[in-house]
Amino acid sequence: MNIQEYFSRISFDGSHKDADLQTLTAIFQHHIQAIPFENLSMHCGETIDLDLQSTYNKIVKKKRGGWCMETNYLLFWALKEMGYDICVLGGNSYEPAKKAYTDQINHILLKVVIKGSSYIVDAGFGGGPYQTWLPMLLISGKDQPQIPGIFRFIEDNGIWYLEKVKRKHYIPEGSVPLTDTPEMGNIRKLYSFTLEPKHIDDFQELNAYLQVAPDTILQKKSICSLQTTDGFYALVGWTFSEMKYKYKEDTDLLQTTTLTDEEVEKTLKDKFNIVLENKLIPVNVRGLPPNLVDSI
Repeated sequence: MNIQEYFSRISFDGSHKDADLQTLTAIFQHHIQAIPFENLSMHCGETIDLDLQSTYNKIVKKKRGGWCMETNYLLFWALKEMGYDICVLGGNSYEPAKKAYTDQINHILLKVVIKGSSYIVDAGFGGGPYQTWLPMLLISGKDQPQIPGIFRFIEDNGIWYLEKVKRKHYIPEGSVPLTDTPEMGNIRKLYSFTLEPKHIDDFQELNAYLQVAPDTILQKKSICSLQTTDGFYALVGWTFSEMKYKYKEDTDLLQTTTLTDEEVEKTLKDKFNIVLENKLIPVNVRGLPPNLVDSI
């Protein structure tokens, strides 16, 4: 494993001699715009091994993406190599259908301390509109505006909660109609977490479970999503979506199209720079969590 090879993978050629907030922000943004959030391994007969060498080979050498445990684990390694004071935390994602946070930890995020201030860095929350674009200062009740929207933390009795203020979506004529009903209200709860440091081995059981558990969104939807300079691309089953943030005031532009199997393969290559070694079987079971905008 080589940090320069990682920099090349994320197209980063800036200065990295100082482990400061400016460098952290640059690395983070390059990472999320180069490495897709994806669970395609589950849908093309591959096993996901949660060890650093396997993750590095998959994402850096084979130019794939990964889910939160992979992409955040790689980012953890890179930032630690660069000299950052960093640790792994565990999160419990919010389930809109149940109006509750999961009982068990099912998400990895990172905490970085710079000059006495703590920042949350998370490159793997589903890849859709709830992916942050900037490290977030760990402070309760403060709105932190970013291009994707306003994020904030709320702390209550040692538990931290991340939420986002939702924006309106403009869907032009000709786009595939979204059949699922989005969550009501303008605040989207994302996940909760505590500041108890975790080790990557704490997630081995979760990594194995999610690959076989039948009733998860990861099993019932093949997902690939990548942040762009002004929004994101997402491929869920055969549905390709492109979001452009702030198309007009307080409104994002969402365009969706339905692809054929051949177009799915071409879109993975053209939009996500992914060429799979094995054949993908796209999946998008309806009636589960809503469409990508409110589920991933």
